[in-house]
Amino acid sequence: MSHQSTAILAASEGEGGSAVELLLPAWPELVAGIIAFAIVFFFVWRWVWPSMNNMMETRQAAIAGEVTAAEKAKAEAESLRSDYQAQLADARTEANRIIEDARKSAEQMRADMTAKAEADAEQIRARAREEAAGEKSRALSEAKAQVGDISVDLAGKIVGESLDQASHKALIDRYLADLEKL
Repeated sequence: MSHQSTAILAASEGEGGSAVELLLPAWPELVAGIIAFAIVFFFVWRWVWPSMNNMMETRQAAIAGEVTAAEKAKAEAESLRSDYQAQLADARTEANRIIEDARKSAEQMRADMTAKAEADAEQIRARAREEAAGEKSRALSEAKAQVGDISVDLAGKIVGESLDQASHKALIDRYLADLEKL
């Protein structure tokens, strides 16, 4: 060791004892400290530790209860969500079915209305044909009668004598039949 460090060590020994004595307390203080620590440890072990342990167990139980309640709430929420999704899917299916039924009904109504309109149009056409045929036959019979009268008058003027009505009628009917064949 150097001369300076020896001097410092010697100076410190002169003031209060050795360096080891400075670090360690005196025996009576050490024993009193150990006894005080034992008493405090006994009180802590006997009354504080159990109450702290009870408080910790109560806190753990409360946290476990909250976790269980949260898991229950989560499971219930999942159940409600799945029920909601199932109801939503059912509602969508029902809506699609209603739309499809309405579309089919509309198509059926359109087909029925088209068929009814076509049937009505066909009836109107049939009546028009019947009326046209009746008008045609009436017009032909009137025309025959008029042609017959005109031809008798004309023949009478040309021939200068009057023809009997029966022979004249037979002649006109033959002429009209020839016209219809053409």
